Amino acid sequence: MTIFSEFREFIARGNVIDLAVGVIIGAAFNDIVKGLVDNIVMPPVGVLLSGVDFSQLKLVLKVADPAKKAAEVAIQYGLFINTLIRFVIVAWVVFLLVKGVNAVRRREAATPTEDKPAPPPQEQLLAEIRDLLKAQAPEGR
Repeated sequence: MTIFSEFREFIARGNVIDLAVGVIIGAAFNDIVKGLVDNIVMPPVGVLLSGVDFSQLKLVLKVADPAKKAAEVAIQYGLFINTLIRFVIVAWVVFLLVKGVNAVRRREAATPTEDKPAPPPQEQLLAEIRDLLKAQAPEGR
């Protein structure tokens, strides 16, 4: 088996495709959460904290010097706070999703599976006749 056929077999498995779909949807979900945090959650939080814009909070280590074309060096802890809030939101959504899936699985496990309905009396009688004929047949057959 060549490496290409092994790779094709690997890719064709359902788990790899499911994983790829999950990664793509996760990336799109990340953009949604970023927009939610940056545009909806953080502005009211900033207003509550006397107009603080978290994305602009930073600790400047070295001021920019345009004459030397040196960029500012800063620890941007405000962006880190935004990232933490994003993480908490994503973790909460994943928690709720897993909790929902587990509830559905528990509900499915708790519902009794329906047994096959009993066959009609004619089929039961025919099955009994068949079994009697098998019991009477010689062993050589």
